[in-house]
Amino acid sequence: MGPARHAAVGTLLAAVVLLLSAAVPGARAQAETEHEEGFSYIPGAPNGPENWGKIKPQWANCSVGRMQSPIDLSHELAKLVQSLGYLKTFYRPAEATIVNSGHDVMVSFKGDAGSLVINGTTYHLRQLHWHTPSEHTIDGRRYDMELHLVHQTLANKTAVIGVLYEIGPIRDPFLQMLEPFIRSIENTKDQPKDIGVVDPNGARGSGSAYYRYMGSLTTPPCTEGVVWTVVRKISPVAKDQVKLLRDALQDGNTMNARPLQEVNNRDISIFRPKPHHHYH
Repeated sequence: MGPARHAAVGTLLAAVVLLLSAAVPGARAQAETEHEEGFSYIPGAPNGPENWGKIKPQWANCSVGRMQSPIDLSHELAKLVQSLGYLKTFYRPAEATIVNSGHDVMVSFKGDAGSLVINGTTYHLRQLHWHTPSEHTIDGRRYDMELHLVHQTLANKTAVIGVLYEIGPIRDPFLQMLEPFIRSIENTKDQPKDIGVVDPNGARGSGSAYYRYMGSLTTPPCTEGVVWTVVRKISPVAKDQVKLLRDALQDGNTMNARPLQEVNNRDISIFRPKPHHHYH
């Protein structure tokens, strides 16, 4: 190879290396973020909600599942089923940690935080976390926040209680107690922090009426067979409390509600204590 040609190849190589080095940091950072996060809530993004099922083979349910959550809890579709009975929760204060996963703030119980009993099956309370705005809607209405209390049996069957919140003048006392801890994890990721003893009784929402249906986890892998209970009564929360939860999350996940999924002929039941009481 002659000197001129050699120099030309060298220049070309240098240019290619320069191009690559210019392009790679951004691409690599993006790939790492997507790899770490796995998924986002950004509509239309490659790892956004409509593409969750394509990201990993074990997440296929997110796309092809026929019993996905969340759904719209429509008054027209809900059947009154008195035999469901009152919701039986047996919660107790337990040692807990708080962690910022980047797409939600989660309180996990290390000790025995008690349980929920459905049809004679005991589901142990494992963790709770928040979505803003709400994931479930009632008669098409989306609320400002939704709390999920996640329970599991020893055989790994899952039951979730969802509590919906509306911004108003009253603060949510359970969140208020956690505010300093939420602030402290604002710029951390996947670093659980001990927060001492937490009483989940304050998180369960009030009111006895609830919706019940069979659905899925609302984040990948979108596993189905989840028993959902969504409390009918809307709880109050302050605007800055919702903002605090959002500020802790990574860009693009500050609105961390999965879009509504098809009901697909599923049964939606509602329990309410007084059969003749009319809800407006």
